[in-house]
Amino acid sequence: MALLLTEADVRAILTLPMAMELTEESFRRLASGAGVSHPRRRLKLAEKGLMHYMAAADSQGGYVGLKIYTVSPSGLRFLVPLFSGHTGELLALIEANGLGQARTGAATGVATKFLAREDARIAAMIGSGFQAQTQVEAVALARKLDLVRVYSRDAARREAFAKDMTAKIGVRVAAVASAEEAVRGADIVTTMTSSPKPVLLGKWLERGTHLNAAGVNFAEKAEIDAETVERADLIAADSIEQSKTEAGDLIQAFAGDAKRWDEVRELSGIVAGKTPGRTNRDQITLFKSNGIAIEDIVVAGRVYELARERKMGKEVPMFV
Repeated sequence: MALLLTEADVRAILTLPMAMELTEESFRRLASGAGVSHPRRRLKLAEKGLMHYMAAADSQGGYVGLKIYTVSPSGLRFLVPLFSGHTGELLALIEANGLGQARTGAATGVATKFLAREDARIAAMIGSGFQAQTQVEAVALARKLDLVRVYSRDAARREAFAKDMTAKIGVRVAAVASAEEAVRGADIVTTMTSSPKPVLLGKWLERGTHLNAAGVNFAEKAEIDAETVERADLIAADSIEQSKTEAGDLIQAFAGDAKRWDEVRELSGIVAGKTPGRTNRDQITLFKSNGIAIEDIVVAGRVYELARERKMGKEVPMFV
């Protein structure tokens, strides 16, 4: 019997602080070899749309699994099939839209914890969609903020986002009229858009800024310009392997120069203390977040365990 967990079940169990703790642990497991993550692959649907899939093994937790999701004009559908890493038994089918939102924000929070200046107090958010919510929440968990400035193209949407997030994080979130106004003077900058063209210019960044480029993950798209990448003293990624195929922000800035990838560090190594992170307050640090499967599987494993403890979900007969 597999346990079916709905979006409502997952949201009742998973908090963002929990997701940050588990995502940080997933990077430690990658660094130790207890975690293995396979990059995302994509298949075109018959009509307009894509199916995305990626896999990971968490030997410490005892799980293997996939995240599979489709994106089409009719909507988005996310699923994590979770298996026992010991027996191969299907343990759970987990609806994973909320799970993915939480772990995406959590990865930004972890990168901010390890790479932003300790005294960072002003944050900028470019984007005000579904995924931007947990980006702001996670940054606020990683640092004690005084102000968040948010910009997105739709004025009414960014105003509503600012109001909602102010209430949620207990820090003033102010909607501003341009991306430049949001970024100038900010200590932490996060981009979460689907823009095919840069929404952030490197000339806006102050020395000592930490940047999370967390939106696009297609080679032909870039949220940040090449100058941003050039100005970064430290570039970290959740997966260098995955970045080489889908991190348009880096692919386009490196312009085919394979040696430039030697500059990129794995966030897992920084989290585990194997690789240096920020070494002085004036450095500009950049985290390129693609979203990797080990994050999903470590988070999903804990959600599954808590659901069992709390007798949540529905048993579904499988392979009978």
